[in-house]
Amino acid sequence: MQISRVVVNASPLICLFKSGLENLLRELFQDIVVPDAVIKEVMAEGVYDCACKTLLSHDWLRRAEDSPIEPYVASWDLGFGESSVLSFALKNPEYWAIIDDLEALRCAMSLKCRYTGTVG
Repeated sequence: MQISRVVVNASPLICLFKSGLENLLRELFQDIVVPDAVIKEVMAEGVYDCACKTLLSHDWLRRAEDSPIEPYVASWDLGFGESSVLSFALKNPEYWAIIDDLEALRCAMSLKCRYTGTVG
């Protein structure tokens, strides 16, 4: 099954930008969504971080306004970025969550949310 729509968490974005591989996202996926909570988390890295400096300049990334966190996701007590990504994916089942946090992966599995990612 090919994945075409994703919602991305902060750490995968930061890693891809730092390694100069951010274009892999647009080569692999048709629609890439980044929730505002994730953008705030990436921007907190500081002005010298390459993800922070260029994240919003890419027209192939679509920004999503924060919406209420799904109650089942909130009960996991994840970070706001992870909670936003999983809530978006649950509300929009055509999207896969790209996450790399162990508890977020467990949450996604338990809620039958479509996800991809590993914990390293």
